[in-house]
Amino acid sequence: IADTSRHAGHADIVRELIDGSVGLTPGKDNMPPGDRARRESHRRRLEEAAREAGVAG
Repeated sequence: IADTSRHAGHADIVRELIDGSVGLTPGKDNMPPGDRARRESHRRRLEEAAREAGVAG
């Protein structure tokens, strides 16, 4: 089950990159509350942390 879940997650990421949509279905995205600006800010912080970790490693 864990392996299936892992691969399904990868497929979801690829789909999101292709069509730009997120969540379960249109109209029911099952995303946490918050606005787009908040999510984009969080993503920038994560990407910066990943870059720093790559440089330090």
